Amino acid sequence: MGVSAAFTPMGNTVTFTAAGTAPTPVQAVSATLGGNQFRIINSSTSALVFLGVGTTAAAATSNAAVISTTGGSIPLLPGTDEILTFQPNSYFTGITSGASAVIYITPGDGL
Repeated sequence: MGVSAAFTPMGNTVTFTAAGTAPTPVQAVSATLGGNQFRIINSSTSALVFLGVGTTAAAATSNAAVISTTGGSIPLLPGTDEILTFQPNSYFTGITSGASAVIYITPGDGL
């Protein structure tokens, strides 16, 4: 569960470039026990990214899919800067239906 304080980074930032094919997932490892919040930035000005998240690299890849009716991915609008809660030390990847987008993910605590 998160705390009601400003976001504090608690691990190294990881990055990947989402495109028409999801790249190899990256793991965002928290330096705190049970750290489960992640600051996620879609630095693109034009690409919608469908973020795949999972407790394993295979699960993240499976969840990274362009949604047509229903799916396990999370849409990230261009320019998104979100703090989301997932399982500690989750894996991330993403896919787009057009242009590529660089995604940055930092594990931490807070809002």
